[in-house]
Amino acid sequence: MGRSAAVIAAASGLALTAGLPAQSATIERTASTVSVPSRVQVDTVQASSAVELTFSRPDIKSTPAPEPEPVVETVAQEVAPVVEEAADTAQDTVQKAAPAAAAKPAAAPAKTTASASGVASTLVSSAYGQIGISQDCTAMVEKALRAAGKSVGDLAPAQFLSYGTQVSTPQPGDLLYYSDGGAGVAHIAIYVGNGQAIHGGWTGYTTALASADVGSGYVAIRVN
Repeated sequence: MGRSAAVIAAASGLALTAGLPAQSATIERTASTVSVPSRVQVDTVQASSAVELTFSRPDIKSTPAPEPEPVVETVAQEVAPVVEEAADTAQDTVQKAAPAAAAKPAAAPAKTTASASGVASTLVSSAYGQIGISQDCTAMVEKALRAAGKSVGDLAPAQFLSYGTQVSTPQPGDLLYYSDGGAGVAHIAIYVGNGQAIHGGWTGYTTALASADVGSGYVAIRVN
């Protein structure tokens, strides 16, 4: 430091000291001491100039995380209760409808059929009871019809067609009308089954059991 600088510094110190309050002169100044190493050791690495240095990136592979599987709503679980509910409803409907069907009374047999069956059996029974009696064919059938409760007068063979309905296959009790009974005249008989009939006025004007297939062939009449 030169003399001029020392003089200036001294003068400045005096001026600063003179400008401070009196109590400022008593402030103690402290300084911290920092130890600084005097020497830092540096390690030096030497390499031969013939060494080739290679800088390469390691081959690093990464596998991406798997994509989340799509969420599939279980429709079957939602449909199953609906199907079961529909089945239960159908079963309830059937169970409720069943008593109504069961309560329906069975159809009563037709009275006409039962009555006709009774008439037929009466006609057969009456015809058998007349076997051996001397009479013509119309008298035998008239007696049988009266026994069955029918009002009958003295009829010709063709007039018996109005007492019933013509059928293709005869059953016991049906009347058999012949336009020609084998003697060149109309004839009437009562069918008794097994291809046989009871005829009046037969073989010498008697009542007899004989074949139903005689003369011109028959027309079967079911008495009403």
